Amino acid sequence: MAIFILILVILGLVFLPGLWVNRVLARYSEPNDRYSGSGAELARHLLDINELHAVKVETTEEGDHYDPIDKVVRLTQDKFDGHSLTAITVAAHEVGHAVQDQTAYPPLRLRTQLVRVVGPIQRLGAGILMVSPFIGAITLVPQLGIIMFAAGFLTLASSTLVHFVTLPTEFDASFGRALPMLERHEILQKVDQPHARRLLLAAALTYVSASLMSLLNIARWWAILRR
Repeated sequence: MAIFILILVILGLVFLPGLWVNRVLARYSEPNDRYSGSGAELARHLLDINELHAVKVETTEEGDHYDPIDKVVRLTQDKFDGHSLTAITVAAHEVGHAVQDQTAYPPLRLRTQLVRVVGPIQRLGAGILMVSPFIGAITLVPQLGIIMFAAGFLTLASSTLVHFVTLPTEFDASFGRALPMLERHEILQKVDQPHARRLLLAAALTYVSASLMSLLNIARWWAILRR
């Protein structure tokens, strides 16, 4: 019984943050005509105010983010064209990352460097995890397969490291950059200010849920490795 309760607690800790984030983002996505400008228009406005004229605003299917390499704020279609509180707030959050980049914010620079290193490592690790059972069977050296499997398993930890390093960057983008911009330039309707704070928290915690999911993947592969 105790083990069952422990499993439920762990699953709750892993999945509940992501569910809460998605619920908050969805809740304030309606009505979609709450603001006269779209998320893309607000992003452009805030970028220009901060003299980031060279930073572009584009649509993406890979999730809202700022690309410090290409200098682009990328918003999913619903945020790019949307006029909801969610669209406005998420756009401001991503512009917050662009402002971090402009000021050479150290945690953002560290994250950018880690992503450059971790990306190839993760792809290599995924390949190792896929071929390691076959290598062990073909070579008739089980230990080799175990070593390769362990190497692939360890690469999964790299994504967790990136997500946790990301946390200070995300909270600063929300509450150190986006919220002051929204307040200073009187973007938000007064009644929306507490809701915007909740949305900015959700935007920051997106990476917390990703970190927890990464830990779950590590635990799953660890269990397989020990069999």
